[in-house]
Amino acid sequence: MSKKIRLLYMEGMSPLRSQTVYHAVGYAMKQDTPNTIIMVSPNAPYVCIGYHQDMQKEVDLDYCAANGLPVYRREVGGGAVFLDNGQLFTQWIFHKEDLPASLEERFKLYIDPLVATYQELGIHANHRPINDVHVNGKKIGGTGAAQMGVAEILVGSLMYTFDKKTMSQVLKVPSEKMRDKIFESLEQYMTTMTEELGSTPDRVMVKDLYLKKVSEALGAEIYEGEWTPEEEAMAQEIDARFVSDEWLYQKGQLRQQQGVKIHQDVQVVETAFKAQGGLIRIIARLREGRIDDVTISGDFTLLPSFALGALEQSLRGVSATPETVKSKIEEAYYRLTIQSPGVTPDDFTTAIMNAVAQPQSA
Repeated sequence: MSKKIRLLYMEGMSPLRSQTVYHAVGYAMKQDTPNTIIMVSPNAPYVCIGYHQDMQKEVDLDYCAANGLPVYRREVGGGAVFLDNGQLFTQWIFHKEDLPASLEERFKLYIDPLVATYQELGIHANHRPINDVHVNGKKIGGTGAAQMGVAEILVGSLMYTFDKKTMSQVLKVPSEKMRDKIFESLEQYMTTMTEELGSTPDRVMVKDLYLKKVSEALGAEIYEGEWTPEEEAMAQEIDARFVSDEWLYQKGQLRQQQGVKIHQDVQVVETAFKAQGGLIRIIARLREGRIDDVTISGDFTLLPSFALGALEQSLRGVSATPETVKSKIEEAYYRLTIQSPGVTPDDFTTAIMNAVAQPQSA
């Protein structure tokens, strides 16, 4: 790639804007918009959930409200995460033709400069496929991908510090014992620059080093650019959408219908299945051996973003048998050229059939 890349360096943005900036650049992108890298950090802490997640299932909303932590849904897959200025987000908004076609290769291209930056700082980082960065078996950051308008998006972060205690508090869990186990696991299997180096490196130095590594990896010059009026207008639109209940609670739609009369032939079931590429949650309404309605959520990555809704639609009314369900899912994968690293049609089929097999309650 020989095109120049625009840099938007935005330390200390509002929590909401730290998420909506890259959505805005993506949706405002036209043929002549330069490929853009945004480096942004929030000026206050918040919680961010993945595009396909059910907020009420994943986040302890009472804890967040009591502690003044806003919750936002991004248009990128993955899980719920606590974010603050201990992370510097690195967001790539590129034209499709300037990135590899496969998501696996795209993640590698995005992750290589992060790994190179950490290594030059003296941190023994490596790319752990599909899309994580590890240091001696500990995670120092995950990444995500999405499509917005004509743009292809890749996001991740440079981890200066991470508040593991608060992270364990914001998640919705069935018991305090489970919360303690999550905190213990974060302590054991997550790390940061500060932990690895014994002190926090200078942010400007890390930024310059990262940009040098990106420039080398892509063979492109990076210049500090301007945020355009069109992008600001788009960001304001997305700001409004991101704080709306309709957007935040969208994956909870089927459960809100449970008040209808459920009789002998109608059953609402729920289950979760862990695939290699993430957790799949299923809520289904079954009627006389068919899938009457289904909501799929979870922390996986799936492109194109509208494909999940199409998957749900394709399963409505079908016979609740493994063969029929798998056939419908494979057909949608083929028709929509779905990419979902680490999650296969077999995984979705298993998750749905696990729900179907749930024992009926009176």
